[in-house]
Amino acid sequence: MKFVIDMMGGDNGSKVTIEAVLEFAKQHLEDTFYCVGNIDELSSLNGINNIILVPSKTVLKMDVDPMVAIHDKESSMNIAVDTYLNEKCDGFISAGSTGAVLTLATLKLKRLPGITRPGLITPFPTYKKNKRFVAIDLGANTLNTKEELHQFAKMGSIYYQIVYSYDHPKVGLLNIGSEEEKGNDLRKETYQLLNEDKSLYFIGNIEGNEPLYGNVDVLVTDGFSGNIFLKTMEGSCKVMSLLIKDAFKKNILTKIGYLFSKKGFDELKERMDYKNVGGAMLMGINGVCIKAHGNSDFKSFTSALNMCYSLAKKDIVSQIKESL
Repeated sequence: MKFVIDMMGGDNGSKVTIEAVLEFAKQHLEDTFYCVGNIDELSSLNGINNIILVPSKTVLKMDVDPMVAIHDKESSMNIAVDTYLNEKCDGFISAGSTGAVLTLATLKLKRLPGITRPGLITPFPTYKKNKRFVAIDLGANTLNTKEELHQFAKMGSIYYQIVYSYDHPKVGLLNIGSEEEKGNDLRKETYQLLNEDKSLYFIGNIEGNEPLYGNVDVLVTDGFSGNIFLKTMEGSCKVMSLLIKDAFKKNILTKIGYLFSKKGFDELKERMDYKNVGGAMLMGINGVCIKAHGNSDFKSFTSALNMCYSLAKKDIVSQIKESL
């Protein structure tokens, strides 16, 4: 397979992406990786058989205006998307601006037939071991219609079936209460659409404190609320980790207690670490497009590479087309 990587877009620059791609390319010698960026910065990738360097001159800022993203033809992200098309690649990854990724992917890769707006989807850990749920949309849009949320539910359900080999994923609508009449007009109208669609296993409204228990498989939300949900989950996990660490540092007895329970807490930390996911797929686009965390480190960018590889190997876009 062939993958194209925007090496320059993230907050931490090319240092992180170089380290991650080098390691990943060693593990996948049969695949080809097009690395787009400043050639001088990427010199350590020279001479590696399955890595092809593609030069770019500029880097799009995180707050870049979508029109600037379109017109800056020499940016690493713009050239990466063009490379995806020209080389008929199987996956595209960038840690750059979400707005720019959405704009360029929609404009150049195009939407799937019938899809009004793409949405970002990613898995989350739950209290149940080895059980995950996915949420869509997590920030590709700030405003959505009931029809778009209905499409998110259908795409999210198909995604879950393909990735987790589960035939009837439970679909829930993120809301401020579980009762049918709760929420604003958008959620009330969306509730009716989802409830009437017999192709979905719709279980009703889901409050924000419920998904981590593992009782829902696909969480549907507009991009504005979804991005708040995502950042809240990430922040909560970080703070809980810090609080636990501080608690065990109080005195000699707590430090001894930590030694006895270290294995359990290490497992907990690993299960809840958002860096194990690393990114989100832009669903509804005619291609495997992965938006990695803007502040990706080696671990999270490697996770994004793994996600892209896995989804491309499953030929997820063709399966979604067929199912839709």
